[in-house]
Amino acid sequence: MVSTSPGGPAYDRIGRGYGERRRADPRIGAQIAAALGDSRTVLNVGAGTGSYEPADREVTAVEPSAEMIGQRPPGAAPVVQAGAESLPFDDDSFDAAMALLSDHHWRDREAGLREMLRVARRRVLLLNADPGLAPDFWLTQDYLPGFIDLIPEAYRRRGRWGAELRELLGARTRFRVVPVAHDCTDGFYAAFWRRPHAYLDPEVRSGISVFHALPSSEVEQAIETLRRDLDQGRWDRRHRRLLEEAQWDVGLRLVICESGARG
Repeated sequence: MVSTSPGGPAYDRIGRGYGERRRADPRIGAQIAAALGDSRTVLNVGAGTGSYEPADREVTAVEPSAEMIGQRPPGAAPVVQAGAESLPFDDDSFDAAMALLSDHHWRDREAGLREMLRVARRRVLLLNADPGLAPDFWLTQDYLPGFIDLIPEAYRRRGRWGAELRELLGARTRFRVVPVAHDCTDGFYAAFWRRPHAYLDPEVRSGISVFHALPSSEVEQAIETLRRDLDQGRWDRRHRRLLEEAQWDVGLRLVICESGARG
């Protein structure tokens, strides 16, 4: 996984205003809801400000950062301040446990996944980007090659991320491609694949942990090069085919493990 690893204390600093910049995309939300199936009780691990928490189910949130907890909207699911690695719940307490765009921040990802398996009766659900596909994205490829250094070397090999998840969650773990629409409302790293000008906005970048994890000098140089390429038409010439696409596979994957399929 991408090892940005800000954890709770760092998100108390960089998470300010996160809820305004990172809004759930309804198309991604529909895929999450479908994957939850008939689960009625759901634990959201690394819940942040509550994006993608289904309103029609009984959700409990777990989040280590006080800053993120403070941005949860009125009426959001009840939240417990804790880390993924030591969930304060009994075995089989929930129908499902999910972690959405968060497990790369955990201090011990394997321990967190074991905890999710322990507390979930029916299924465990993950949503994240396959780190082995990170070099394919134009922002990384052309402007932020240092992003690759944030990925543990083992995960840079194509297929390794999925193979490890199958080892940890069970051999019959399923993976679904989650295409990202050109007007995606969730501002994660690759969400602006057809809107390159968005990355020039410091407010957009402030909601993406990669830009906090890289040296500021490297980010500034990358953004200035992107700005120049956009002004001079080089980006459009290089990536013209993207402008014709309504959605794109940026490596986002939904990982579903049925509790009875472990081992």
